[in-house]
Amino acid sequence: MRSDVFPARAAVLFVCAAGLLISSVAPAAPADGSDTTNCSVDRIIVEKSKRKMTLLKGQQEVAVYRVALGRNPVGPKVMRGDNKTPEGLYFVDYKVRNSVYYRALHLTYPNLDDLTRADSLGVSPGNNIMIHGMSEKQLWMGDIQYLFDWTNGCIALTNREIEEIWDLVPPWTPVEIRP
Repeated sequence: MRSDVFPARAAVLFVCAAGLLISSVAPAAPADGSDTTNCSVDRIIVEKSKRKMTLLKGQQEVAVYRVALGRNPVGPKVMRGDNKTPEGLYFVDYKVRNSVYYRALHLTYPNLDDLTRADSLGVSPGNNIMIHGMSEKQLWMGDIQYLFDWTNGCIALTNREIEEIWDLVPPWTPVEIRP
């Protein structure tokens, strides 16, 4: 009789734990609960230590998202292949509709500071840093993708989230990436 009770309790505990996890990773929503349709943002702030990306219009938060970063997230990107997400001020210079990572907003990395630092070290700073969705290989992560720093230095959202911000972010939107 005791052996029948343990698996049932374990199953109940697992379901409860899964429910708590799922509720804690609810999709991002506009900061004030409003509809973001037809609203373009004028600034993006990424806080690496918080794994958070905030879209702003003026001083008002339009939406906040949890993000995944490069596999080696602490510190600024220094060179190609270091798997770090850069830190500094960049701009969305163009959009990639059919990216390997679903959709992507390309950033103007490297900036002058990045080029100067890499040149002083005699290394290539790398390039092709984007805010993007997930490829077919990453779809298994779903809404918990932000729990894993899995990119080569980019900032990753779910495909649903990159779809949400696609029309909100015009070209040349500034993106400040903070430690």
